[in-house]
Order: sequence, then C-alpha cells, then structure tokens
Amino acid sequence: MGALVVYESMFGNTRAVADAVADGLRNFMRVDVVEVGEAPELETLETDLLVVGAPTHAFGLPRPETRRDAYERVGHPVITEGTGVREWLASAYSVRERLPVAVFDTHVQARVPGYAHAAAAKRLRRVGAEPLGAGMSFRVRGYEGPLLDGELHRARAWGMELGRLLGERVA
Repeated sequence: MGALVVYESMFGNTRAVADAVADGLRNFMRVDVVEVGEAPELETLETDLLVVGAPTHAFGLPRPETRRDAYERVGHPVITEGTGVREWLASAYSVRERLPVAVFDTHVQARVPGYAHAAAAKRLRRVGAEPLGAGMSFRVRGYEGPLLDGELHRARAWGMELGRLLGERVA
C-alpha cells in the first residue's frame, strides 16, 4: 500500500504537519509528500490513500489573493506561490472511485470560523473520493506560526490512525 500527502504551505507550518502525518503513515505503508504545485493531476493518481493539507485563509482554502497577501504581509517568499490546493482540486473532474482521502489544515490559535479542511473535503467528495475519518486542524501561534507545542506529535498520531483505519478498510 502507498499514500500521497499533498500540501500547500505559506510559512512552513503546513509542510511540517504534512511531514509529521507522513511519518505516522510510514508505520503502515510507503508515503510520498509533495507540495501541491508538484502534485500529479487528481485523475491520474495511483495511490491507496490521498492526504491533503492547506492553511486556513479567510475562512477556507487559500486563494491567489490570500497567498499574495501572505507574501506582502511578511515581506519574504512563501512556499506555495502558484497553484494552491483550491485550484488543484477545482481542476479535477473525478478520482478513482471511492479513493480514500484525509484532509487537514493549519489554523490560527484564536477561534476564527472556517476551516480549509472542510472546504477540501467537500470538493473531494464532489469528485468521488471517500473521507477516511474526520478532518483535522493543527493550531499555529499568530499569523506565521510556529505550530503550538504538541501539534507535530498530534499530526504523527493522526497519521498512524489513518494507517490503521485504511488497513481495516482493506482487510
């Protein structure tokens, strides 16, 4: 079995979570981690599990305007500048039938409404994917982060849980 973890990240927090989730999954399967600009088209995926993560911007998935705002706000390059998860998912018309997917986001510590993982899950269900459990949010301190203490541990544990759930599904 194998998994593909696709992430969008501005300041490295979502990338760090993606790597931690992959570490947990590696207890069960081979895992590749890619930035969304390098990800294959959804219709061409040959994987047993797709994990998608993005930061929460303006109550949902980042848009070109919010990525530009992130860049201008901090005055230094961001990781994902071009195609984001929103555009990657919007370009898809289907996925392998019942492709297991899991979604996560990074979210500011303050209780702000809206979650990128919910928007990603909705778009993935629309093209035929099947969620493997509930989406997850991992908290960051302030606009740029860092992640709150313990969040990478939670991400690894969630990756292990996803591996266990997928194993039960295929057994």
